[in-house]
Amino acid sequence: MEYNYFELRLNRDRATQKAVAEHVRAALGPQAVAVFAPLLGFASNQLLVLTDAKAPVEAVMRAPGVVSAERHSLTPTIRPADGAKPAAMGIYVHNWFTIDASGFDEFVKLSGEAWPDFEGHFETKIFGLFAARPTKDDMMEGARRLLLMTGYRDLNEWQKSRNPAETARVAFARRRDLTRVSLARATVLAS
Repeated sequence: MEYNYFELRLNRDRATQKAVAEHVRAALGPQAVAVFAPLLGFASNQLLVLTDAKAPVEAVMRAPGVVSAERHSLTPTIRPADGAKPAAMGIYVHNWFTIDASGFDEFVKLSGEAWPDFEGHFETKIFGLFAARPTKDDMMEGARRLLLMTGYRDLNEWQKSRNPAETARVAFARRRDLTRVSLARATVLAS
């Protein structure tokens, strides 16, 4: 299953986030995988939407109150499974990685190796690791972009997870060697 990930900028009306979330869910039904509201690192007038790639793009990009939208085409790597939805968790961290393209397969493999240890030691659940469709700039620079979505009990649990057990620590250290840039920002599932 392919996905679209939208970064929406909304008008300044405080009710717009909830209205857009409700509009997306009503318009797309099960094709709306998740709607995330900003917590840390995103502007207060943003909303993040993950949909099945077969869903009509206009239902999201032209929703009432949307001022602008950026869309990313995503392919899942080892997670999520088709039809999966993010579980109710306290927060979801959206972490964009820009990595060396030559290290793509190793990065994904290391992630999969680390997750059982990581999830076993913290109140966390990896929802998905997605590969973004490479842009012309990505190809010219020999880069790949990935989006990791991880649910945590709360921000305190995220902080505790900065010190994982040995198996995860070793895999994450090697993964850092392949990473050019990492940008983690926190969200909550929109109500």
